[in-house]
Amino acid sequence: MKRLFAIALLFSALAARAQDTPTVTARVEPDSIMIGDRFDYIIDVEKDLVQVVEFPEFDPRDGKIELVESCPVDTLERDGRHLKLRKRYRLAAFDEGKYNLGAAQVLYADKNILDTLRSRDSVYLEVATFQIDSTSQSIYDLKPQKNLPFRFLEIKDYVTWGILILLLLLAGAYALHCWLARRGKGFGDLFKPAPPLPPHVAAIQALEALHNQKLWQNNRHKQYYSGLTDILRTYIAARWGFGAMEMTSDEIIETIRAEELPDKARMDLTAILRDADLVKFAKATPEAEQNEADYLKAYYFVEETKLVEEDALAEGDDPMQN
Repeated sequence: MKRLFAIALLFSALAARAQDTPTVTARVEPDSIMIGDRFDYIIDVEKDLVQVVEFPEFDPRDGKIELVESCPVDTLERDGRHLKLRKRYRLAAFDEGKYNLGAAQVLYADKNILDTLRSRDSVYLEVATFQIDSTSQSIYDLKPQKNLPFRFLEIKDYVTWGILILLLLLAGAYALHCWLARRGKGFGDLFKPAPPLPPHVAAIQALEALHNQKLWQNNRHKQYYSGLTDILRTYIAARWGFGAMEMTSDEIIETIRAEELPDKARMDLTAILRDADLVKFAKATPEAEQNEADYLKAYYFVEETKLVEEDALAEGDDPMQN
């Protein structure tokens, strides 16, 4: 009696566990298609809320069945702790025949249990092809491409609009030519580059731009004095025609002695170059008054040494009339 009672308990435990295990069912919709058509492979799982299942990845069958879309898992029913899930695969078949897709497999995990659950029945799909009645239908070879004769009406609108646009362009070009001729200019004058600025104008503009950057106000003294001396070197090279950009400060001071300059301008240039060397090479930090004074010295050096002829031309005067 004790043995029979133990066997009964074992069978009841196995039955309870089997009853708690998720159930898997599978089918295809539709179960018969024409070659190249799409169909849905559907797997349904009924499980408890705490049970974990994982649906499989679709395994293609030698290229005869192709996965078109793997849809997300959908919850069909929820009744307390009971859930019904559905996974849908959209497939396409490209070879005729009857396919046995086998039983659907789902990975199941619950506490210390890891198992593969399968549907009870296998899933079948029938793929049919088109039947050609060769007795009533004749098969012909491909026909060569047929060339149609050219007709002017096919391009008449393009030609009309093209001629109209060309006439408008010619009229615009003639009007522009007349406008330029009244001012004594030609078409070539439209593409000439703007004349270069006189050296003193370019230097003044560069000094004002440097002053607006507020370099020394932000403790960037080296950049400030480098910019200041580069502007003066460029101006000196354009004004007197020697390579001030490649010279040292002493070489510039020695070379400029041969030029006729006001004494104040010569002294201002020397002071600026000396101050700049101290900042760039001796890491000196000038006071704010000195920084502003060197800027004014550079500004007035350019103003005091500029060519009078350039200044007159820049203002629109004709020196030949004097």
